[in-house]
Amino acid sequence: MNSIVVVGSVALDSVKTPEGESREALGGSAVYFSLAARLFVPVSVVGVVGKDFPSRYRRMLSERDVDLSGLKETRGKTFRWVGEFGRDLSDAKTIETHLNVFRTFRPSLNAAHRRSPVVFLANIDPEIQAEVLGQMESPVVAACDTMNYWIESKPRGLKKLLSRVSIFFANEEEAKKLTGQSNLFRAAGMISEWGPAIVVIKKGEHGAILKVGRRLFAFPAFPMESVKDPTGAGDSFAGGFMGYLAGTGDFSDVQNLKRAVLYGSILASFNIEEFSTKNLEKLARAHIEERLADFSDRLNVEKDEPFAVSR
Repeated sequence: MNSIVVVGSVALDSVKTPEGESREALGGSAVYFSLAARLFVPVSVVGVVGKDFPSRYRRMLSERDVDLSGLKETRGKTFRWVGEFGRDLSDAKTIETHLNVFRTFRPSLNAAHRRSPVVFLANIDPEIQAEVLGQMESPVVAACDTMNYWIESKPRGLKKLLSRVSIFFANEEEAKKLTGQSNLFRAAGMISEWGPAIVVIKKGEHGAILKVGRRLFAFPAFPMESVKDPTGAGDSFAGGFMGYLAGTGDFSDVQNLKRAVLYGSILASFNIEEFSTKNLEKLARAHIEERLADFSDRLNVEKDEPFAVSR
């Protein structure tokens, strides 16, 4: 079984949606990713928090076997994000962003982190992502995510980084902005030409696209009738995807990669059912497998029980 080191943000989020709101709740890309991936493999977080970071959050993560030896505490305040979602839950409106100690974050990996076979570079500055990759000894797989801000401000650095990673995650808007393509299948193809053998484009409630070599696959999302908070859905998707693959140790089998997309969708579906990380905190592997069986049954196009359409 492989382990994963994730480098990214640890934050305190205040979020408002049509279903309610949360204040100063646990968030950050590294947190959502690790709480999803830890259900499959050991995960270590490399990040930074301020002196004001609540001890209850640190304790919760440790109790769920998330290694925090790389979580540095420094003088100052923890990164904070304030956001709001309207009826269109795919569109987050940023009200305030306070980087605080995250502004000067320069990850320094310890010996165990450097030897990790799998590294996930969450959506931070691509130059910092490259620095982290340079500290790794010989990872079996390096994966990264990004965000619009870095696509707009450091496109060259991001494209250079892509030549060094095996797996790349982006949402629909990011993929289009990065490539200038309006067609997502073309966008995935262009990104793969820059380096990543595996490209995953997340489309929220509309599912995901997987590009593996010359092959393209489209997947629906797990159908949800109630969404409380979509914050962190993309990071929990990536955590489910990477966690499952690392657990199997097979990053090249196409069927395994397709199954990883399903696991990613399942983890994202649990995440959005509650505010912040509340649902991810109480998840067990059995819950995931039960929902995966349900999802697989819904996707089955083989013969099923007849359904009467007449009244």
